[in-house]
Amino acid sequence: HVQLVESGGGSVQPGGSLRLSCAASGFTFSRTGMYWLRQAPGNPLQWVSFINPIGTTYYQDPVKGRFTTSRDNAKNTLLLQMDSLKTEDTAVYYCATDRSGNVRGQGTQVTVS
Repeated sequence: HVQLVESGGGSVQPGGSLRLSCAASGFTFSRTGMYWLRQAPGNPLQWVSFINPIGTTYYQDPVKGRFTTSRDNAKNTLLLQMDSLKTEDTAVYYCATDRSGNVRGQGTQVTVS
């Protein structure tokens, strides 16, 4: 079965950096486009970034130039490098195989304050 496990969240001051990881199993990761999603308190789930199987990336405007998503298909791992973090980046972050988050991990908390 599909399993997605995020790690790397934590608390950081504004301007700091964090690197999230997502370990994927149970499906052909190398052929699957992957999303990072986030959900802030009181807000709906929203997509943050997308990377297709060959590594082409797309970002929502609020994170462009600050977040970088990458993938290691040999290790079935999805990464999100987050730099210049802002308080508004505070959220639970999920990796997912679909934009709506129907198939996603348990999430990792990122707090910027």
